[in-house]
Amino acid sequence: MSLSVDDVTASANSVKKHFGFNQEMSAEGFVPLFRSDAGFNLIFLQVGLKSFKPIHLSGHRADGLVIVFVVDHINSEYVRLQADGVEITTAIETEPWGERFFQVTDPNGVVFQLVQWMTDQAA
Repeated sequence: MSLSVDDVTASANSVKKHFGFNQEMSAEGFVPLFRSDAGFNLIFLQVGLKSFKPIHLSGHRADGLVIVFVVDHINSEYVRLQADGVEITTAIETEPWGERFFQVTDPNGVVFQLVQWMTDQAA
């Protein structure tokens, strides 16, 4: 998954620090991250990168996109990220269908949502 942002280093550092991703390498305007249990790589690209394809999207940003991580202990993650000083964008809440979630936003405006599917609605 590639996301175009203004400051690739800021987004990459945020994801490494708060979500445990590792950096494979980097080049000017390009930082690929991985986490062995994520099932995907997360790549930050500088907006307007000359090598970006398709070229007609090279000036676009990762706007309106939400990256979702399913977790086992949503309350613990909420407390952990608050303790790390991460500003919570959307406070923790539970939908009627059992989706318990909250959202944070990285320095470039990319929204990360953590979700736990509640099997016991009372939880």
